[in-house]
This record gives sequence, C-alpha cells and structure tokens, in this order.
Amino acid sequence: MKKVACVLIAVFILIAFTHAQEKKAWKEMNDFHIIMSETFHPAEEGHFEAIKKRSQEMADKAVAWQKSVAPDGYDKKKVEASLNKLVKGTKELNSLVKAKSSDKVLKVKLSGLHDIFHEIMEKCEKEDHHH
Repeated sequence: MKKVACVLIAVFILIAFTHAQEKKAWKEMNDFHIIMSETFHPAEEGHFEAIKKRSQEMADKAVAWQKSVAPDGYDKKKVEASLNKLVKGTKELNSLVKAKSSDKVLKVKLSGLHDIFHEIMEKCEKEDHHH
C-alpha cells in the first residue's frame, strides 16, 4: 500500500511539474512587473524618487510588452485592451512626472496602473487554469 501511495504521489508531482512547465515566461510581462514592483511599493510608503527617475523606463517597458509576441499558453487578445490602457497610463504618468506633479497625483496614477497590471495578471492566471 505504501508503494502505491508513493507512486501516486510521484505521478501527481510529475503531472503538476509538467503542467507548470507548459506555460513559458512572458519576458516583457516579467520586465514590466519588476519596474512596477520597484517603483510602486516605495511610493506606497511615501518614497517617490524611484518612479520620478524611472517613469520613462516604465512607459518603455509597457510599450515593449504591448508590442511583444505572447509565448505559448497566453492569449494576448484577452489582455490587449488592458495592455492598451497600461501603455496609455504609463505615458500619462511619465508626463505627470515631467510636469513635476505632486506626489499625491503621482501616487493616484501609479496606483491605478498597479490595478491595471494586476487585472492583466489575473486574466493570464485564469487562462492558465483552462489547460
């Protein structure tokens, strides 16, 4: 009985690992996630230096993501509208930074972009469960 249980557990782990490997990383999504994380979390704590220095880079990463080819396992059409909002919003944020807008204004805009990013991530995750 123990052997059967061990074999079943091994098979389950193998299936789970194979399923996890099925979906490749979307490099541009990960690149955007890094800059969002490195700018949003400090801003939450009242530190806006990172987003002020990197708002152009964030906009560039959003554009790169929008223009990228989605790897197997992702349906880019499902997230296209949200990606368009993300690109538009990051460009607006960059303009606000250049115009030396208040930290409060930047925080509101950045928080909205963070929400859009998570909306895209959720759509990608939901899609993953259908495989």
